[in-house]
Order: sequence, then C-alpha cells, then structure tokens
Amino acid sequence: MYFDGHVHTPFCPHGSTDTFEMYIERAISLGMKGMTFTEHAPLPQTFVDPAPTKDSSMTHEQLGKYFDTLRELKKFYRSKIEIFTGLEIDFIDGYEEETNTFLKEVWPELDDAILSVHFLKVKNKYFCMDYDENVFRDLIEQSGSLSTVYSLYFQTVKNSISHSFGKHQPRRIGHMTLAKKFQTLFPTDFSYENEVEGILTVLSERNMYLDYNGAGAVKPYCLEPYPSNWIIKEAQKRKIPLVYGSDAHSAKGLGQGLDQFVSTATLTSPLLLNRAE
Repeated sequence: MYFDGHVHTPFCPHGSTDTFEMYIERAISLGMKGMTFTEHAPLPQTFVDPAPTKDSSMTHEQLGKYFDTLRELKKFYRSKIEIFTGLEIDFIDGYEEETNTFLKEVWPELDDAILSVHFLKVKNKYFCMDYDENVFRDLIEQSGSLSTVYSLYFQTVKNSISHSFGKHQPRRIGHMTLAKKFQTLFPTDFSYENEVEGILTVLSERNMYLDYNGAGAVKPYCLEPYPSNWIIKEAQKRKIPLVYGSDAHSAKGLGQGLDQFVSTATLTSPLLLNRAE
C-alpha cells in the first residue's frame, strides 16, 4: 500500500475519537508512504446542516487548531511518513460563492483537497443523502423516484467538476457513486451509464482525479467501493488518475476496500500528482 488520500480525524463529529497519532501509527504499520487528512470542511455559514444530528462537519472555530495540529504532526513524523494537510470540501448547489470564498481563505494551508457531494436539493429542501437509509428513502419519496435521485446526484457531481474555483480548485472528486450506498435496499432497474460517461468526460477534460474510495466496500447496504469496477476501468481508459482513499473515520478503517480494487488498474498518489503541477 502506497498512499491513503482520504482520511478523517478526531475533528469529525460523526466519526471516532481516535487520535491523529493512532491513525498515523496504523498507517506506518501498514507500510504507507504517505497520507492526506481530509476532514469535512466547515459548511457555509448561511447553510443549515440538513443531517438529523447536525454533525456533518467540523466548525469554523476548529479550523485553526486543525491546521496547527497537522503542522506539528508533519514535523514529528517526517522521517517515517509524509503527511498532507487536506480538507473534504462539500459542493452544495446554490452555495458556490460561499465555497469559493472559503477555499480562498484556507488554500495557503492545504496540500491536497477533495470535492464531494453529500447534499441534494429537492423542492427547496436539502437532504444529507448518505446519512442513513431512512433519509435516503425520504429523498426518493420527495423526488419521485430512485432514478430521479441518481440523476440529480450525478448531475450535481458533474456540476461540481464543471464549476470553476479558479486557482483554488480541488482536483479530486470524492466517492463518485455515493448514490449507491444503500443499493441492496434500493436496487436500480435503470441504466445510469450515460451520466457516468458524461462525468468521466468532463473529469478528463479538466485534468481532475478520482477518489477510489474503499468505504463503500464495508457499508452493509453497498458492499462495493465507490466507484464501481466498471467505472474504474472506463476512467483508466481515459487516463484519469485514481487515488486510493479509505475514507476512514477510525484508525482501523485505514486500508478498507483496497482488496476489492481492480487488479489491472493503477493507483497513483498525491505525492506524485501534486509535484507534477
């Protein structure tokens, strides 16, 4: 295992209390050369977190301590493992300007960043689509069908790639098929291949990367990584770089899903991508 590019921290209010040191020591024991901590960035201050427990991200007040902690850890562990400071940024329909302002503010601190979609807007109401199966069921009911949810999700992901944040552009798209998190409960009877191909085309045109996210493999109603193997193969045909991310919310989650990775595909690392800029 070379690099884990999507790791959460004790700053995550819906994760574990495992310390940074627990994550790092576990990464070293697995033979990783590097890792990016990508905590959920604070949501726009005018956006109301739709998650029932209001715990989707860290707060703005915690950012300074988050960056300070990582600065010290990078120094302490520099002879053992390379640590990147990152954030997982939410792309929220209607909040692009606030997100752009936030990116400008934090960009000097960041080595790496992921752009993800967790929130979907239906009938002027936002849903935290991956919160649990009950919220997802409500999302289906409010939107009218499962196929509508998938279409809305993939269109929002495509919009996140197409939208320009200028020189503060996160280059990696997180868990591209998160809409499949509850697929065994809500199986599809329709094709979304055209939507996926459209996303991959725009990714390739914008020279962006994909998060090969192992978390889906351990979700009880998903049981496969994000994205699916056939999408991985299509991405490789287009020479879209893939960066492994455990999306771990505890130290023991590091490395999850990597055993399901397509054996003929190639993983790369932000260590290489960022230095090639």
